Amino acid sequence: MDSSAIDAQTRRGRIQMLLLLLACAAPVIASYLAYYVIKPEGGKTNFGTLVYPAQELNTAWFNVPLQGKWTLLIARPAGECQIKDEKCIEALFLMRQVRVAVGRESKRVQLLWVNTDGKPVDPEVAKAYDERAAGLKVVALPTDPKLKAEFEAWLNKEGAGQQIQLIDPSPAKMMYFPVTNSPKEFTGIKKDLEKLLKLNHKGENL
Repeated sequence: MDSSAIDAQTRRGRIQMLLLLLACAAPVIASYLAYYVIKPEGGKTNFGTLVYPAQELNTAWFNVPLQGKWTLLIARPAGECQIKDEKCIEALFLMRQVRVAVGRESKRVQLLWVNTDGKPVDPEVAKAYDERAAGLKVVALPTDPKLKAEFEAWLNKEGAGQQIQLIDPSPAKMMYFPVTNSPKEFTGIKKDLEKLLKLNHKGENL
């Protein structure tokens, strides 16, 4: 095979690979266009803060499947998150209730608690917010120092480290929400998530 034939074959292979990547990314791209370009309902969120450009999440940080799933993530030290600690429990409760509130779409949403101090989770908290009852998975920080530093920098971008962070199916952080006990603001978070789930049908059942 001469060099011109090899070059042509290489170009065809690259074009096919590009088309395949675009097909896989299409659902996520569509939801971003709807939010940032087409702007349904005025292009505003109900409560959350949009992250643009979205901040890619390194799947090597956690031994939890994140691609193809919508994830609400929060980072808190288990040693300080006791059942009587209203501030921490409010965050866990809010995440659980938002997932329940989206109804049949809840199977497309998972909850992730990053335990930032590595201490055991309070048994009462574990009972109320276990994976079976609440859909909440607890993971530790990465043990590799480089990966840990990368995650902490990603987590705290834009001062969002204490917020509830929404990860899209690509996976990347695309929005974050403050912790609130206001019914009105809870409804706003629910509407933001419902809009995204409607615009982007990706997200396997858990």
